[in-house]
Amino acid sequence: MRHRMVGELMTSAVVCVRPDASFKEIARLLAEHDITSVPVLDDQDRPLGVVSEADLLRHEATVEDPAGLLPAPSLTDRDRARSLATTAQGLMSSPAVCARPEWTVVEAARLMDRRGCKRLVVVDEAGRRIGVVSRSDLLRVFLRHDPAIREEIRHDVLVKILGLSVDEIDVQVHEGQVTLAGTLEHRSVATALAGLCRGVDGVVSVTENLRYRSDDTLANRASAGQQLTAGHPGHR
Repeated sequence: MRHRMVGELMTSAVVCVRPDASFKEIARLLAEHDITSVPVLDDQDRPLGVVSEADLLRHEATVEDPAGLLPAPSLTDRDRARSLATTAQGLMSSPAVCARPEWTVVEAARLMDRRGCKRLVVVDEAGRRIGVVSRSDLLRVFLRHDPAIREEIRHDVLVKILGLSVDEIDVQVHEGQVTLAGTLEHRSVATALAGLCRGVDGVVSVTENLRYRSDDTLANRASAGQQLTAGHPGHR
């Protein structure tokens, strides 16, 4: 199977700033380009960090309430310094969270989820910025047309990977939801088929209506159990 890579989905024309960019300049760029963050690059286009809307709003959040009704926010020394900053150097979150162009959608999505960010700066082998990939970019894999998903399952999964015939299993795809029906020789193949289909780009769900002639997983489990028993220190 061919998974779509970050390099195929990223945006190459990226709005960036240098460390000395001013607060108002950054705010203007975010508004003009309808974006939520900008990478901060050094003179060799290597990302130093990212300034987001949240970083700019931190400045407003720390301003004393004119009416005196709200308590002063509790800030760390680092956050307090960033709230008073007037340039990208002081405002940015650092280091920048980066991805490589050869990463799959899954790798990029997991990093976004783990780090709680909406965009990743894409860098080359030298660490230079070559693009940005966003959550919406990654979601483009789910815009694949159903016939394309069906053909990939039939020819790549069934034939190339599992060595089956395209006629052995009926594959239907509707709105990214895959339904598999048919009879296979072994249960392990049916399990593998369903798992591989879930990994196809653009697949939302997989419904299995698969039968099998023999449950080879029982024999495998029995064999594994015998090996564990034979290797147990108390076994004679």
